Amino acid sequence: MSLMSEYANFSNGKKRPSAEGEYPVYGGNGILGYTNDYNMENGIIIGRVGVYCGSVFLEKGKCWVSDNAIKAENTENSNLVFLYYLLKNLKLNERRIGTSQPLLTQGILNGIEIDIPNIFSQEKIAEILEEIDKKIVVNNEINDNLFQQMESLYKAWFTDYVPFNGNRPVNWAKSDIYSIADIIYGAPFASKLFNTDGEGIPIIRIRDLKEQAFVTYTTENHPKGHLIQPGDIIVGMDGEFRPYIWGNTEAWLNQRVCIFDNKRPKGKAFVFYTIKPLLYRIEQTQVATTVIHIGKKDYDAFEFYLPDNNTLDQFDEITAPMIDQIVVNFLENKRLSELRDALLPRLMSGELDVSDIDF
Repeated sequence: MSLMSEYANFSNGKKRPSAEGEYPVYGGNGILGYTNDYNMENGIIIGRVGVYCGSVFLEKGKCWVSDNAIKAENTENSNLVFLYYLLKNLKLNERRIGTSQPLLTQGILNGIEIDIPNIFSQEKIAEILEEIDKKIVVNNEINDNLFQQMESLYKAWFTDYVPFNGNRPVNWAKSDIYSIADIIYGAPFASKLFNTDGEGIPIIRIRDLKEQAFVTYTTENHPKGHLIQPGDIIVGMDGEFRPYIWGNTEAWLNQRVCIFDNKRPKGKAFVFYTIKPLLYRIEQTQVATTVIHIGKKDYDAFEFYLPDNNTLDQFDEITAPMIDQIVVNFLENKRLSELRDALLPRLMSGELDVSDIDF
């Protein structure tokens, strides 16, 4: 066994410069912004304090590491990418000290005992895991591009009326949201039956929407329960009101989360981009001392101009395949992430021999 200090040089980040610039600024939860200076090139960022204590990020370039994070740079004994995956595998958050304000120190990191392979094997392991992550990145980039295309097309047709010489057709009537979607509300599952051990069926709360990860499970089968399906349009009803295309497998819909279920078979994109600005408007106009809320009364007041069926059919034919591809990519990323996470400990422990693998 060896100490981590033989394979990595750790140092605390520093307060970020005030000037804006081209270099990413990293905190404990990733990129916070950009500045005109850098204090690390080609290294690893580790969350040092608070809720993101122990989070790990890789930066292949110049960046500024803020005072909420620790810099990690590989020594001649280690491959940078391998070191990144090794640190992720060590579950650093579980090594923190403190309860009210969790903290990870250089001393803790330097003193971790590890048993790692030679540099040649490190490079091969890094290649295997990085190839999986590269595919995930490509899928995310494709999805971002598809979302942008759909939003641009929606704006051109239904906001700027480009196909109609800049004028809204007179046969488009003002309508409510229920003309294009049914709204399904989550059930009040008992929190005492929640667990994080994977027992039962996943249940999706507002905090899970952005990452779309399964964190909480329940063994309860609520009589009013509804299972989210891949491709569903989901909206959280507290804090911020953003629509998401669900890109994971089925899970229970918890209270204060709802689904906008499109009535037209291929009309998902139209519903998504119709409710997006309506939700944002509510979010911007609500005033609350703690957390803002949205509810059925707000949805009942949603109004928009409903295009004729021929126009909607044309829009649906263009966008439905895009939505389908987005969901396919999301689900593939889920499988790739599970594969990577399953391989990671086995590769790090030497259980899987990489000596004969050739790239």
